[in-house]
Amino acid sequence: MSDPTAAAATTDRTGPAAPEGPAGPDRPAAPGRAFGARLMAPLLLGSLLNPVNSTMIATALVAIGRDFHVGAADTAWLISAMYLASAVGQPTMGRLADRAGPRRVFVAGAAAVCAAGLIGALAPGFALLIASRVVLGIGTAAAYPAAMAILRAESRRTGQPTPRHVLGRLSLAALGSAAIGPTLGGLLAATAGWRAVFAVNIPLALLALAGALAWLPPDRKPVRGAAGAGHGAAGAGHGEKGIGRGEPSPAGPLGSPGAGLFAGALVRTYLRQGLTYLVIYCVLYGFSEWLEQAHGYSPFHAGLVMLPMSVAAACCSLAGARTKGIRAPLTVAALSLAAGSAVFLLLAGSSPLVALLCAGALFGIPQGLASTGNQAAVYAQAPPDGMGAAAGLQRTSQYLGAIIAAGLIGLVYGQGASDSGLHEIALIGAALALPLLALTLADRALRPRRPA
Repeated sequence: MSDPTAAAATTDRTGPAAPEGPAGPDRPAAPGRAFGARLMAPLLLGSLLNPVNSTMIATALVAIGRDFHVGAADTAWLISAMYLASAVGQPTMGRLADRAGPRRVFVAGAAAVCAAGLIGALAPGFALLIASRVVLGIGTAAAYPAAMAILRAESRRTGQPTPRHVLGRLSLAALGSAAIGPTLGGLLAATAGWRAVFAVNIPLALLALAGALAWLPPDRKPVRGAAGAGHGAAGAGHGEKGIGRGEPSPAGPLGSPGAGLFAGALVRTYLRQGLTYLVIYCVLYGFSEWLEQAHGYSPFHAGLVMLPMSVAAACCSLAGARTKGIRAPLTVAALSLAAGSAVFLLLAGSSPLVALLCAGALFGIPQGLASTGNQAAVYAQAPPDGMGAAAGLQRTSQYLGAIIAAGLIGLVYGQGASDSGLHEIALIGAALALPLLALTLADRALRPRRPA
């Protein structure tokens, strides 16, 4: 049996377009060339800027507060401001990528990141520092949805399916960069001062900008009078010259009902992403806080204890990228959330190190599998002319989970992290993992297709 959603994740649902460009009219480009290093280098570099900046600031907050004479409640805005800007910016930039062209949006986002890094590095006051984080959130929000739109367009241009491992690389770039963010931020703050945490974005964004201008394919102009463009799945594939010209939409002959089915499948995917990362962020921030305050670890040693979580997330992301199906990895992710939450209920301030390492590693499994699985589902379910917006909304659901998680941690920890607070976080995780598992198993869009 074959999984229709997984097949669509690796094969364009609408069928291959007539090959164009360097591949020639009769010879489609080889997959290795179509999705080679030149195309992927700027996409990967641009896509890691958002997650690395979301975590890199954590180890610089104390120094920033000391220099500007503000407390923890104020410095927390440096985290929230970027998450809020990213949550709004991801679908907005994705929609702009669908309308104006993904390469243009990618380039504009990289330029905004340069500006944000300069503002933050030179900010004379705390308010301007927050403003730089807002600009940084908007600028970095452009890369991922634009990258997804570019991959879909390249697949249709060359007549080659986007390889699953190529999508997995985007996911791995986000997971890996988020994992090394605190370490990188601490190193920069310790050696060059906290302003280097902002300034480092300038050379990184310039590299992404140069790669985009040199190697990303040019945006294609919309066909004049193409009324079907931008009107959901029913009009997909008819809005761009040379990309999907005259092809059936993902809704196929179903028309509007088909578009409704695809929209429903996407909503379920966003819900799975949001619920999964609500639990993951509760653990990511709550566990590290508990390790320092209740277990007595230094920030450096707490980061080392969290390392198995990052390693497990990276390994599972690679494994998920090589998996043909989507339903099975997402089911394992939900089960791992439940198992990890159960283990957290047994932890205490006197727990041995091996128990802490294993508990963290358990939560790395759903990070990797859910990221690649839901990304593949979005790629399969989104209409071709709406890929950017769909990918942006996927990230928005993730950031909404992070914002809710931050509020929950504040409620359960109160004045400080404790064993009872960690156990409450574990109960929240277990309570959310069960409906998440049911949602995954009941989603018919993820079920393998039965042979006719």
